[in-house]
Amino acid sequence: MWLFLSSERQVVLAGHDSVLRPTLTGKAIIHTGPVLPDVRLDVSGPVGVDVTLGKTELNSMDELFERYAVLGSAPDGQRAVVVEQVESMLVAAAVRGAAASLAIVAGGVLVWWLPGSRRRADLVGRVKESARTRHGLTTAGVGVVTVAVLVAAVWQPWGEPGPPAADKEAGPVAGDWTPLSDFLGPEIPLPDELGGVQVRGDAYANQTRRLVASAVDTYNSSRTFYEKVVAEVPDLDLRQPSADETVAILVSDRHDNVGMDAVVRAVADEGGATGILDAGDDTSTGSDWETFSLDSLTDASDGLDKWAVTGNHDHGPTVGDYLAKKGWTVLDGEVVDGPGDSTLLGVPDPRTSGLGNWVDDQGIGFEEAGSKLADIACASMEDGTPIATLLVHDPSLGRETLRRGCATLVVGGHRHVHLGPGEVEGENGHIGWTYTNGTTGGAAYAFAMGKIRRTAEVTLITYADGLPVGLQSVELETNGALTAHTYVPLEPTPTSR
Repeated sequence: MWLFLSSERQVVLAGHDSVLRPTLTGKAIIHTGPVLPDVRLDVSGPVGVDVTLGKTELNSMDELFERYAVLGSAPDGQRAVVVEQVESMLVAAAVRGAAASLAIVAGGVLVWWLPGSRRRADLVGRVKESARTRHGLTTAGVGVVTVAVLVAAVWQPWGEPGPPAADKEAGPVAGDWTPLSDFLGPEIPLPDELGGVQVRGDAYANQTRRLVASAVDTYNSSRTFYEKVVAEVPDLDLRQPSADETVAILVSDRHDNVGMDAVVRAVADEGGATGILDAGDDTSTGSDWETFSLDSLTDASDGLDKWAVTGNHDHGPTVGDYLAKKGWTVLDGEVVDGPGDSTLLGVPDPRTSGLGNWVDDQGIGFEEAGSKLADIACASMEDGTPIATLLVHDPSLGRETLRRGCATLVVGGHRHVHLGPGEVEGENGHIGWTYTNGTTGGAAYAFAMGKIRRTAEVTLITYADGLPVGLQSVELETNGALTAHTYVPLEPTPTSR
């Protein structure tokens, strides 16, 4: 218990480098620093958590409070991160405690057994004659074991290094805890679920009332908007897969809009999807602080088979590495098993710095990258059978692959508008299709937290006999109208034969 309560973990939470510490207060306490008010709320159970927020990236305080509000309205991803870390600290403490206990017992046994029976008899005799001698031997044996245990406990060679530490100077602010309703005043209506939230701060924090009030309004509008949409999903006319069919849901260009993730999962469940294809641009810059977006999508995809590529906005290695750590199959130029026993090939977008290994020359242009991808796809064909699905961020990257007839379906996003499916006859006579999913995050720009700013889209892809056989798009308008479009079979037109 002492090891558990003295543990801490460094994680990225709500876009901040943060430090988590477990407690037995039954409360979650968030220390925001000297300017913003600290936050406290009850949790279900005796184990609580103490969170100290460190540095983050932002352009304005309004942007920061909007981020807090949207994450608060869709908290499952961040909650899962905290629970996972607290559970990990508990397991580590139990292992360390057990190891320490075992080492002490083993040390005692060794001290008794190693000298042999004759030596033990001699020692017993000496102990009877001299308490000081006994004390010296016992202290020496236990001392060696204790030093070894302490070294192992501190070093923890089985541990995993975390991200950079948060700023530990950003500690709690002195003052009394105040209900959020009292902090804001009676003129600001507060949703019922925020009734138990308390804040604490000094005069500087009191000047943030306007921002907090705005955040509460954003929280309420975002939560209400997406809850209504999710409630309407069962009324959609979604095609149901037959026993020999498999469905995967396609998302793209979420751009940090975690509010849509509940809609994605609701459509996936209603449409019978067992997998998810992520065509990239889950973030706006690919920075560490945006891992909250990846946490949210991962939590919403729990239980589904997961494949992903990174987009042009997912700069650097953070997004791909983080998704892989969270259990996603991150595609990087090798054919893998896809939905419904199909073949799946995917690559990161060549316009991002996180290219991976599929392109040897990191400076090649988009068209050259498309040609390289076609080489990979055509070389991966078995018995002349094209790759079933090519997952890319921008379907234009798969244009050459389709021209050569080396893929059946190329899917992606990037344009933030719906296009296709468009039929393409390859030079080898194989018929393929290209399809562009609109922005799942309803993004007009690179950052899309909150309510959608343009039509949002997800697409259900049906597979049978190892091939994609149909598509069904679901679109959400900015006014909340949700539409399931007609299922489109992927069948060659008569003139294509």
